[in-house]
Amino acid sequence: MEQASSRFADRMVRGDVFAPDCPSRTIIKHVTSTWGLLALIALRPGTLRFSELRRRVNGVSERMLAQTLQQLEGDGLVLRQSYPVVPPHVEYSLTEIGQEAAVLVEALAEWVQERIPAVLSSRRSGDDQID
Repeated sequence: MEQASSRFADRMVRGDVFAPDCPSRTIIKHVTSTWGLLALIALRPGTLRFSELRRRVNGVSERMLAQTLQQLEGDGLVLRQSYPVVPPHVEYSLTEIGQEAAVLVEALAEWVQERIPAVLSSRRSGDDQID
């Protein structure tokens, strides 16, 4: 049992996305979800209030954005700063590792945007195929 525990600890120094019990899978889920990815990209230029972030991430519900931000904050990617004023004033920004993640997912989003014509063309040509 001690040997298995040691192997798990060794893997967690870096993580192993192919291991079903690796926490990296949850982090990947948070970072690459539609709202997680868009929140990270939206926060990349700097701090935003919740309402500003919601407008920037057009189409997300207040509840879903709040949940997404809580997950990203829990992962150490987003910093939430609350000010004791009325009405409540809350700002969100990226941590250092959040900035790193944002750069990477922004590159993925750029690639997707650039490849939309090719992807849509492939979809149209495969419309008559059965999955």
